[in-house]
Amino acid sequence: MNIEIKKSKKPVKYDRAIKLMEKRLLDIHEKKFRELIWVLEHNDIYTAGTSYKESEILDKSIKILKTNRGGKITHHGSGQLICYFVIDLKKRKKDIRKFISIIEKTIIDTLKYYKIETFADRKNIGIWFNDNSQIKKVAAIGVRVSKWIAYHGFSININNNLKKYDSIIPCGIKDKDITNLKKIHDQNYKELKDKLIKNFIFNLEN
Repeated sequence: MNIEIKKSKKPVKYDRAIKLMEKRLLDIHEKKFRELIWVLEHNDIYTAGTSYKESEILDKSIKILKTNRGGKITHHGSGQLICYFVIDLKKRKKDIRKFISIIEKTIIDTLKYYKIETFADRKNIGIWFNDNSQIKKVAAIGVRVSKWIAYHGFSININNNLKKYDSIIPCGIKDKDITNLKKIHDQNYKELKDKLIKNFIFNLEN
């Protein structure tokens, strides 16, 4: 598959990442460039999607960056793996629901390799883990579609600082907690990004 794979070793500024994706979107639309999958980390930042509410900001002193992705408020920071993409849905029957299912399957398949069983929820978008009957979010998904090209992406909490979520109602969901992979199972996740990319490409092709 003719998709560019980009892996950033140093944290990337949020606004720089968005500008790059928006530029790539136009290039793909004009058939100047190929699709993109990009894994990276951001430094500490709170971002709000198009459906957030002011009441979901619990600590009014924090800075929130409003974005044009779907979804509500979340936190990005060290120890969280971000997977951005710019994928042409015109090549994929213009099926947004199927594309979201591909993302969900990609995350679930990848975590299964680490013996972690997770699941998707139609009502509450994201990937969830059942921790002794407490349902906790381990991965967030936020997608925007323009010109039938999907962009933005998803994040997986590996060993990020979960205290940062105390300042907000993450993704607007009050009755469920956030967790990370290290809390679920403390093991080596160094290969996770490569396995994730491999699964994402496989699921896009099949």
